[in-house]
Amino acid sequence: MFISEGIETISLTFTSVSDYFPQPTDMKVKEFDFNLPEELIAQHPCEPRDNSRMMVVNRKLESIECRYFRDIPDYLNNDDVLVINDSKVIPARLIGTKPTGGAIEILLLSDKGTDSPRAHTWEVLLRPAKRVKIGTTIIFDKHARAEVIERTSEKKWILDFKTEQTFDSFLDKYGRAPLPPYIKRSRATEKDRHDLERYQTVYASMPGSVAAPTAGLHFSETILQKLTNRGVKIAPITLHVGYGTFLPLETEYVEDHRMEEEYFEIGKEVTQVLNEAQRVVAVGTTATRVLETVTDRTGTIQHCSGHTRLFIYPGYRFKKVDKLITNFHLPHSSLFLLVCAFAGKELIMKAYEKAIEEKFSFYSYGDCMLIL
Repeated sequence: MFISEGIETISLTFTSVSDYFPQPTDMKVKEFDFNLPEELIAQHPCEPRDNSRMMVVNRKLESIECRYFRDIPDYLNNDDVLVINDSKVIPARLIGTKPTGGAIEILLLSDKGTDSPRAHTWEVLLRPAKRVKIGTTIIFDKHARAEVIERTSEKKWILDFKTEQTFDSFLDKYGRAPLPPYIKRSRATEKDRHDLERYQTVYASMPGSVAAPTAGLHFSETILQKLTNRGVKIAPITLHVGYGTFLPLETEYVEDHRMEEEYFEIGKEVTQVLNEAQRVVAVGTTATRVLETVTDRTGTIQHCSGHTRLFIYPGYRFKKVDKLITNFHLPHSSLFLLVCAFAGKELIMKAYEKAIEEKFSFYSYGDCMLIL
């Protein structure tokens, strides 16, 4: 059964994590590197969704087993609450042209507000950006264009969009799936409707993400029904995934990295079920970060909305999550460090070595891991 979310929320901002680490670690980012053959980076999703491979890692037994995702009901029962991220990916990748005729690619990052349904201001990434300057116009058609109005950092810009249709209709017409750069698609090709469908979970309902919560991509309606039949409660929370989540760390020391904030919501009814749960199974690092953000030292959570910058790395003391479903991640990324924190770096390194040996598929469209 899906648990319906309460609407009433308390707005909070969560940034402090010092209480959750016993002591400074002085770990270097390079300690979390591994060599991955390029051919194991999945370029297309598995069909059907639940036919992807699944590595089962048991922390207590330190065992590693190779299965398929369709076997997931064998590992969950009616004492488990499965926490899913119901955020929906928006078609955040756009291709426009400058007045000179040069093509420019836009990735929407965060909505900065709107004056009307046809005027939106967004923080974006631009590529190529070398010749972009304040005042540059980007054209989509004679009824839709954007103007560069500000540069907020070395890589980020503010665009003011003007469209004759609603902005949602504009995105539906011109937007493409915001696939990560390691999934290769030609800029010149028509937008891939298959990617728009498959770079999305079957339970996505709350628009706002510019990258998919990829652990959820393996779930099919059939698997969800099988879990429900076993008595597993399915609890939706929302975290709108930002582009920064998937980027490698660029600092020398792990603790110097700062996460970009991401908006989340967790409803009242879901909160009650989670506080009564025997075991909590998080689908993905996004659900994990929300749960760990809103859980206090006693293991109790409250329904709320807000922004989190919680960065989880080895040494972190988990308060709520008992099992984790996650994809295989980039080396020295915040996602990989979270998984190492949950299962132990040594065990995860062994699991990744086996995954490479067994030719598992990696990253967003790749296979997954269940950590018990």
